[in-house]
Amino acid sequence: MLRSLLVACLLVYPVAALASGAGAVGENLLWLALILMSARLFAPLAQRVGFPAVLGELLLGVLLGNLSLLGIGLFDTIAKDPIIGFIAELGVIVLLLQIGLETRLADLVKVGVRAAAVGSAGIVVPFVLGAFIVGPWLLPGQTQNTYLFLGATLAATSVGITGRVFRDLGKLSIPAARIVLGAAVIDDVLGLVILAVVSSLVQVGSVSVGEVSWVITQAVLFLGGSIWFGRLIAPHSSRWLARLDAGPSMLFAQVLATGLALAWLAHVLGLAPIIGAFAAGLLFEPLFLKDFDTPRIVQDIEPMLRDPESRPLMDRLQPVLSRHAGHQHEHMIEPIGYFFVPVFFVLTGMQVDLATLADPQIIAVALGVTAAAVIGKLTAGVLAGPADKWVVGWGMVPRGEVGLIFAMVGKQLGVMDEAMFSVIVIMVILTTLLTPPVLTLLLKKT
Repeated sequence: MLRSLLVACLLVYPVAALASGAGAVGENLLWLALILMSARLFAPLAQRVGFPAVLGELLLGVLLGNLSLLGIGLFDTIAKDPIIGFIAELGVIVLLLQIGLETRLADLVKVGVRAAAVGSAGIVVPFVLGAFIVGPWLLPGQTQNTYLFLGATLAATSVGITGRVFRDLGKLSIPAARIVLGAAVIDDVLGLVILAVVSSLVQVGSVSVGEVSWVITQAVLFLGGSIWFGRLIAPHSSRWLARLDAGPSMLFAQVLATGLALAWLAHVLGLAPIIGAFAAGLLFEPLFLKDFDTPRIVQDIEPMLRDPESRPLMDRLQPVLSRHAGHQHEHMIEPIGYFFVPVFFVLTGMQVDLATLADPQIIAVALGVTAAAVIGKLTAGVLAGPADKWVVGWGMVPRGEVGLIFAMVGKQLGVMDEAMFSVIVIMVILTTLLTPPVLTLLLKKT
């Protein structure tokens, strides 16, 4: 472990020194090289102590983003670079596309009622705790609008972090994972409604029922329409595209382009782009892609198994070959994730400002707010039915970039001062960094 950390440090500093003297394009190339290679070195450190790779990537980001506290400012421009930021956004979109591809819509439907209950409670309970109980108690003297924004921030959930943990541990198929993914969709829609309502109250002092209804209608139409219409045309579009080119390049283009297009459409409608990417992943059942060529390795092996003497071996290999043939679209997207996804998690870690930990009073308030944030989501897990309630509850806990976005909106509207923002940042730090190890320990018991 110590050797890996030393190698990572030896990589980080020369690259950073070169980047500091390069032009904009060259600087971005070196930053990406730094993030990718360092993330690959830090991830095994987390895995060796039993935690998922995502925790190593998050901690790497925290380290790089706070070296300025030691007088090393070489990395300060990474977190503010718009190109790196765009690549990070692509990273979380690719991640949710991957999760959608590995999730079966029928499995989500089976847990639909429980997911809706968990998602609704996961919004309502933290919001009430933050806006009407913990906020006025721990932060007296603030305006009601400030408390409302605190509640909205506590209601947020970052499914990217939880989804990565489930995926790294091969647990996407368990009921608890399906409930969390389904609840995250409900969570995003209701969170968007709460943010719209609170922002309207701050800006104009009132909120229109028509405005709230329109937000809900857009979200429902997008989610239901994209999945229904997409699954209706996916078999036909696949057949048509396969006639033009049945090779892997066309299959790859179809899947990735659909993910990007629906992510864009979700953004246009005011939803999180990751919800569009997740919906796109649900469209591509293996059956819909049967017109494309099977992977080359399957084509090479199958003729060898037609010999009658190979029958025993064929019986053993057939499930493996079928898995490769039916899931090649998932395998194609995976290398793209190796490039983009670590950038997102490292950049998320770099948003963490450890300087906020310098004020003991802010830390005390932040710990109370964090406790409310955790309790609110764990309470939602009670509604998970026969699934593991602790896994579901902790799966909803991380706020990540979503919590920071909500807090930034409040700051821009002038209802959050620096102290309040620092409290929220610490809450985001703790919920983001605590969830992967806790969730990992719980999942290893299942």
